Amino acid sequence: MSDTVALLTTSVHTAGTQTLQGEKVKGDAYVGQTDGLHTIVVHLNDFIGKIVIQGSLETTPGDNDWFDVQLSDGEFAVDVSGKVTSISVESLVYSTAETSRKAYNAIGNFVWLRANITDWTAGIITSIEMNH
Repeated sequence: MSDTVALLTTSVHTAGTQTLQGEKVKGDAYVGQTDGLHTIVVHLNDFIGKIVIQGSLETTPGDNDWFDVQLSDGEFAVDVSGKVTSISVESLVYSTAETSRKAYNAIGNFVWLRANITDWTAGIITSIEMNH
């Protein structure tokens, strides 16, 4: 079963430095999926700020039950010994205006996921969507 849900719908920066937290959405563990694969698409227009995808393993999460989720865009690094490692980040930080639509994978049997936006000084978040 594949399901696409909005972690955040269109949001426009209004003034100053803003923060925004999306509503929690059901992750793989909530709906009984066991592969743990969540694909997240971030669509931005002239956005400056920081985006973090957070997960929780609790069925009724409180403020302290959230953690930052590792995101991977499919890039890999190879060290001098030939070891291949996936490159992942815990946050997407844009210090200059970013206009793009990019996909990331988050792997884990999360019960809930949400988007957390901080240091937002300009631009539009067109959408942040997740498919699992």
